[in-house]
Amino acid sequence: MHEMGIAMEIVDIAKASIPADMTGAKVQRVNLQVGRLSAIVADSLRFCFDLVVKDTPLEGAELAIEEVPVVARCKDCRAEWTITEPVFTCKACQSGAIDILSGRELDIKSIEIEDNEE
Repeated sequence: MHEMGIAMEIVDIAKASIPADMTGAKVQRVNLQVGRLSAIVADSLRFCFDLVVKDTPLEGAELAIEEVPVVARCKDCRAEWTITEPVFTCKACQSGAIDILSGRELDIKSIEIEDNEE
């Protein structure tokens, strides 16, 4: 389950993003973009995230996952479309010469931090 390793990296990155002068800060939410071709199972990633945040400044944080569709462009006719089926040929000209424009992402878009310092 590679989702465990990914969850651990997300926690490490989020912890490192807390400014040193915010001693009581807690991460409230981590916003991810995950491409449909990334081979990540969102429910498995959430489960692993919930396990690895225990006893960290992320405990109780929400992992918000936005799924990014697979978008392609034909190299021959330049048509662009969203791929929804396991067929990677141009919808306009049936060419197999395509570029994948999105769908492989695994990006932390933002980390929301709450300063609990009194």
